[in-house]
Amino acid sequence: MISIRTTLLALLLGLGATAAVTAVAQAPAAATAKPATAKATFAGGCFWCMEEAFDPVPGVVSTVSGYMGGKTKNPTYEQVSGGRTGHAEVLQIEYDPNRVSYEKLLEVFWRNIDPTQPDGQFCDHGSQYRSGVFYHDDEQKRLAETAKAALLKNKPFKGEIVTEITKAAAFYPAEDYHQDYYRKNPVRYKFYKTGCGRAARLKQLWG
Repeated sequence: MISIRTTLLALLLGLGATAAVTAVAQAPAAATAKPATAKATFAGGCFWCMEEAFDPVPGVVSTVSGYMGGKTKNPTYEQVSGGRTGHAEVLQIEYDPNRVSYEKLLEVFWRNIDPTQPDGQFCDHGSQYRSGVFYHDDEQKRLAETAKAALLKNKPFKGEIVTEITKAAAFYPAEDYHQDYYRKNPVRYKFYKTGCGRAARLKQLWG
């Protein structure tokens, strides 16, 4: 099934639009050594939308859209979006644990996905758009499973939670034109997000 976003990208690329990757660092440069940072990786359908959700979170240092969970090395967007590689679109986050906890990042993640939708998110269908937590260590796994169990107990919506919790694998950054897409192409991005019904479904799920 061809998604709204795939059609939009075909039009955008067909017009010859290109964009350079812009910096996404959220924290100001420090005069002293930077504090230790950690990584978190989430799959929530369109990685453009996940960037928009996580970039404003205090303590998030940077975000990179990419692919994880498949078998093909160095996959392209065309391969992943065609559902031929097994990858999911993901957002890899570098964050400062002294400013934001992994539990907080999980909270942001859950509130920005439809955990009841199998093999897709909103108008985007296929395993490449599945929702999932890719944990980087045993502590992240424990926290993700705890958060999922709590949601199962207290969820404000009906439906089974199908979001996967999987060990992180090789991460492949997406092409340059995907990075910071919501900032660089606000009109096209708004058209996609509205047409995909993401905001309306999130409101229905979470209030």
